[in-house]
Amino acid sequence: MERVPNLTRADAVEAVRNPLAFIAARWTPTPRTVQRAALSALVMAVVIVVTGGAVRLTGSGLGCPTWPKCTDDSLTATSAMGFHGAIEFGNRMLTYVLCAAVGWAIIAARSEKPYRRSLTRLGWAQFWIVMSNAILGGIVVLVGLNPYTVAAHFVATTALITVAAVMWQRTREGDTAPRPLVGKPVQQLVWFMVAAAALLILVGTVVTGAGPHAGDSSEVERMPLDWETVSKVHAVLAWIVVSLTFALWFILKAVDAPAGPLHRTRDLFLVLLSQGVIGYVQYFTDLPEFLVGLHMLGSALVWIGVLRVLLALRERSDGESPGVPAQSYAATGSSVTGPS
Repeated sequence: MERVPNLTRADAVEAVRNPLAFIAARWTPTPRTVQRAALSALVMAVVIVVTGGAVRLTGSGLGCPTWPKCTDDSLTATSAMGFHGAIEFGNRMLTYVLCAAVGWAIIAARSEKPYRRSLTRLGWAQFWIVMSNAILGGIVVLVGLNPYTVAAHFVATTALITVAAVMWQRTREGDTAPRPLVGKPVQQLVWFMVAAAALLILVGTVVTGAGPHAGDSSEVERMPLDWETVSKVHAVLAWIVVSLTFALWFILKAVDAPAGPLHRTRDLFLVLLSQGVIGYVQYFTDLPEFLVGLHMLGSALVWIGVLRVLLALRERSDGESPGVPAQSYAATGSSVTGPS
């Protein structure tokens, strides 16, 4: 068995001053390890969405009535606080698990050889979003679950999912200039779909803010909007996104596009259909908590699916293998060229 080298005083000083550089100098993770680290951060970001939804749907939003402590006298939930205190405090503790996952992604990215600055920056971006959202979560509690702060809290988590999904994708490709796989008209259609999906999610937060699940059993302020009207607007936007996704799949099929964009568009379409079924069922069954929770999970999966379609429109080689020959897509009105 190989002996672990003893740390000198200089090593100890270096480890304290720059622990990431210290680890990177002594450890080289495999590409698969880096990919798994990035995926773990993405998975935990989705888990936080689901558990945050559970806090609201169980009426436990003020289970810990203050922040950063759970109560004025206790850092943690007490037995006297019951079920709601345990749920809210448990969700707070999951933030540390999320931080660990993001930290693991940063360490793995920093230690990869050769060093990829862009990948490490994506990891740090997640860290600062998590820190900012933790503070925002505290503000949500301190202002008594004001619906506008709750909506901002969810939007910040969606931003975290965005960066995590991009990092996961970047761990599986090189750092050369992106080469488009489809023509300009298809790219523009996808960007329009991304914008529609983002608007769909934003309106979804308004539906939540105006709806009946306020997050606590006490009287909580709601957005002064008609919930059913906002829900119908949300449904119309959902149908727009579904229609754009189907149109994109049809066009990609017609122009014999590469398998990557085609398969990811198909996957997104299936997720959207499932999300639509859940949405309509929950609407006509008076919003049962379990279905609302599934719908929140579906929202995260839809957004990840949209991002995966967008990121599939180009490829980046590792710089060691020749690029794929350009293909022409006459039906899109443009052609694919070499690296831009």
